[in-house]
Amino acid sequence: MKRLELKITPEGEQLITDVRGLGVLRYPLLNKGTGFTPDERRRLDIEGLLPSRSNDIEVQAERIYKSIMHNADDVGRHIGLAALQGRNEHLFYKVLSLHLEELMPVIYTPTVGLASQHYSTHYRRARGLFITPDHRGRIEHILRSAIPIKDIRLMVVTDNESILGIGDQGAGGMAISNGKLALYCAGAGIHPYYTLPVSLDVGTDNEDLLEDPLYLGYRHHRLRGDEYLTLVDEFVEACKTVFPGALIQWEDFRKDNALKILDRYQDQVPSFNDDIQGTGAVATACITAGSRIANIHLSDVRILIYGAGAAGLGISRQVKNRLSNAGLRGEALARAVLVMDSRGVISDERKGLDVYKEEMAWPAAMVAAELGLDGEQLSDLAAVTRAYGANILVGASGQGGSFDVDTVEAMLETAERPIILPMSNPTSISEAVPSQLLDWTNGRALIATGSPFAPVRTPNGEIPIGQANNVFVFPGIGLGTIAAGATSISDTMIAEAATGMADSLTEAELAAGRLVPSVSRLWDVCGQVALAVARQAVVEGRAPAQSDDELEAAINAFRWKPRYPEIICSDD
Repeated sequence: MKRLELKITPEGEQLITDVRGLGVLRYPLLNKGTGFTPDERRRLDIEGLLPSRSNDIEVQAERIYKSIMHNADDVGRHIGLAALQGRNEHLFYKVLSLHLEELMPVIYTPTVGLASQHYSTHYRRARGLFITPDHRGRIEHILRSAIPIKDIRLMVVTDNESILGIGDQGAGGMAISNGKLALYCAGAGIHPYYTLPVSLDVGTDNEDLLEDPLYLGYRHHRLRGDEYLTLVDEFVEACKTVFPGALIQWEDFRKDNALKILDRYQDQVPSFNDDIQGTGAVATACITAGSRIANIHLSDVRILIYGAGAAGLGISRQVKNRLSNAGLRGEALARAVLVMDSRGVISDERKGLDVYKEEMAWPAAMVAAELGLDGEQLSDLAAVTRAYGANILVGASGQGGSFDVDTVEAMLETAERPIILPMSNPTSISEAVPSQLLDWTNGRALIATGSPFAPVRTPNGEIPIGQANNVFVFPGIGLGTIAAGATSISDTMIAEAATGMADSLTEAELAAGRLVPSVSRLWDVCGQVALAVARQAVVEGRAPAQSDDELEAAINAFRWKPRYPEIICSDD
């Protein structure tokens, strides 16, 4: 295919292409399957290649949804949805938008983790761009020649090393990039035409994959050091040249590379790291909402973050930003957030402390004065929770079950309504199970989890468990940045995304103890987050001057809902 161009008109959308015949059915943005009318079949030279009956997209969506859901296994459903996306992208998004709450756990966490692990085993067809060290010196050429769309606005890019909580999955990380972009399209309404999933397949240190004869990725140990960075440099430069202004979301990089890449390119291209900044924004939004419900003034919060990887750092940064904006300064701000890792409380006297952990470390004198603990006690989560008087507990540890009954009961000594956020995912590594948290607190805990959990039945009725999922912020960050024409993404724009998410909660949701909105309202939440991000970009001069009304109009004009386009042959 040499040409594929999208045009939006008052009557709808048009896709202009030079493809005819079987090629139309083989390209997922063009293919309508049985949705092609008799006239389209004649014009596109596909007569006789489809059953006689034409169906509209609603009928098709009903049929394929039943077919996919006939498979009782979520991995099987994921495979079915991926296959649908690989042959008919508009129909895929129609099904997803009609059943988003039900299907989001299938296309993304937790099922996408299994899909990543079994990517090579279940491989059907390629979707996205794979860049390997063998492409060094030719990446710009590959972008120009392999991608028929020259107006890419959004890329989700992973190097596959820290997939969810399951680690290095090699080429299988492409499932994450595809899953994230699906949520951008379904939630924020970004047209799939503008999106590109990318795997920087620089090898894997997963020995099981290297020894697997079915493994499809670059069969070498991971590229490291300067060779790694120069390859990423070439990729970014190529993107700037071929797709100028495109936004890059960095996804599932190991914490040291994640921080290095975020800092290296933040001012070169519109970009952000969802694991660091998105996770931080969601946790901050949950804490803001929980504080409102529990009537805790932000000056009185005692936030204990358990886990000091990329997510823990992002949460610490965003929470401190929120508290600083609320007026906390100096020691009061420092005391409000305490961070632990697998070795215990992070203090500046620890030998060999990672550089990125230094900003999360308490001075040793403050540890002694505030906690009064020493030795093994500083590694005991329950003991630290009790000594600190934590009223908010955030999990980013990847340690399943680490929020035990002793820790939760320690919170109850100072917190009438403890706010507990076991944010690690997938479900198997969640720090706590909501039903246990509610049992241990007699229903008083305010909970949001990183993975989806069913409502908990209690003597007083069902309690919904909100998912502290980054889907409530990252699509809005992308939409707001693109629609406003921002040239970069600042930490304050991310902070405004958190505020937008917290402010999107309805009074009914707050009254029900929900810390996150219902997934059924994702479309509206993404719009509110996008406006908050776009507004801040204008305030900071990162986007052209526009009024709120103009920004809202630009956001709404850019948003898309799945419907079949008119296909125009470029030689007609």
